[in-house]
Amino acid sequence: MTKKIAAAVLASCVALAPAPVLAKGCIRGAIAGGVAGHYAHHHAVAGAMAGCAAGHYYYKHKANVAKQQQAAAAH
Repeated sequence: MTKKIAAAVLASCVALAPAPVLAKGCIRGAIAGGVAGHYAHHHAVAGAMAGCAAGHYYYKHKANVAKQQQAAAAH
């Protein structure tokens, strides 16, 4: 019974997702954060979530800087 409920919840989450998310940097950050969290008092999930957010922020910032440099070079 719980497998059916879990499958229904997963299906509804996938169906209600508005658009695919660009998660560049999330995987690397999640891996690093998960490992660090595991060794820091067994908080691997929290570490992975924080690492994903940090990695995504880093790559988004890096892309914005690159875009500004290209715009400055074009002028």
